[in-house]
Amino acid sequence: MIHFEEFTLANGLRCIVHEDHTTPMAVLNVLYNVGARDEDADHTGFAHLFEHLMFSGSVNIPSYDEPLQRVGGENNAFTSPDITNYYLTVPAANLETGFWLESDRMLSLAFSENGLEVQRKVVVEEFKQNYLNQPYGDVWLKLRPLAYQHHPYQWATIGKEISHIENAVMDDVRAFFKKHYAPQNAVLVVAGAVTVAEARRLAEKWFEPIAGGPAYERQLPAEPRQTEPRFLEIAADVPLSALYKVYHMPARSADDYYAVDLLSDLLGRGKSSRLYQQLVKENPLFNSISASVTGSLEPGLLVVSGKLNTGVTLEAADAAVEAVLATLREAPVAADELEKVKNQAEASIVFGEIELLNRAMNLAYSKLMGDANLVNQESARLQAVTPAAVHAAAQEVLRPDNCSTLYYRAQPATETVPATLATADAE
Repeated sequence: MIHFEEFTLANGLRCIVHEDHTTPMAVLNVLYNVGARDEDADHTGFAHLFEHLMFSGSVNIPSYDEPLQRVGGENNAFTSPDITNYYLTVPAANLETGFWLESDRMLSLAFSENGLEVQRKVVVEEFKQNYLNQPYGDVWLKLRPLAYQHHPYQWATIGKEISHIENAVMDDVRAFFKKHYAPQNAVLVVAGAVTVAEARRLAEKWFEPIAGGPAYERQLPAEPRQTEPRFLEIAADVPLSALYKVYHMPARSADDYYAVDLLSDLLGRGKSSRLYQQLVKENPLFNSISASVTGSLEPGLLVVSGKLNTGVTLEAADAAVEAVLATLREAPVAADELEKVKNQAEASIVFGEIELLNRAMNLAYSKLMGDANLVNQESARLQAVTPAAVHAAAQEVLRPDNCSTLYYRAQPATETVPATLATADAE
């Protein structure tokens, strides 16, 4: 159980305080309700670019890192399709330095052309290094637009293409900041060796003077129900051929989300999972295979992915995976098998809550979903899932016509085979 108190400032900033005096440290986590899904289709990668820009200097603080490091703190951030999250850890005695730093860059960035150019180059290099020049790095650049044809989840957080980042201009930066980086669009969590009264005093001192505004209202296109299987094949100079299969599934807040989450664990979490036991251990078609969910705030994906052993064809591997999935569609899972993955999930929750930073992040995310106390309800919702619920989830989610399949065929660099895209015959 994570204990917390919450309050909202006059400018709309939602604040949560989690006291933990067993540590001398404190965490300040600021979650902004903006991610890659909020970008224009012709200007993608901007939320991630902006994450970098937030470290390039604000109105009163030219260097974010130096003051924090001087008081023994460290920081980082990440962007996802749904959110952008900034966090810092500092000795609790120096917590006010964190409030000063975070509030000043929420107040206003420096908006320098030099800062934009530097960060633009950093992100372009990251795009090349992690997505274009790394084996299998471009998988999600291919899979997302295959699975999503209307919703903005169709592009990766890094963006559709490098040119979108290269062409970002200062007017775009200012407009993005004004729209998304405001108190009413953020959740602040303070955790660690701090009292609620002190956290409130610091929040009111440093954040409340920042003017609020109208709340950001999303109007994103919904992804229609997929009614035909989709297929894409690419070839690249990679060590092993790989198979990727993705299925549309409910949003993070949906009642049946946890049934699908446990379904993915049954399929491919660890060496006792069905896919590993049957396709790695008993019939070694795969070198490795797993299943997981994206956990998106809007309807996401259940992902099955694996790298094949040498000499195994993608067609044979795909058919074998389909056979495993069919068993879950055809018959309910045994109660003891479901209990096993429930225990694994429960352990992950418990171990995850050991870290103070994880607790802070989870509180912020739950608050964004509508209720900070959701963080304390996750175990109960997992335990409430029945074999019948998992069976129903398998029949709905693992439908062949709900699947998008990517064949990533290993091929020497001297040979070039263009990507082929097709709609597979419905089963």
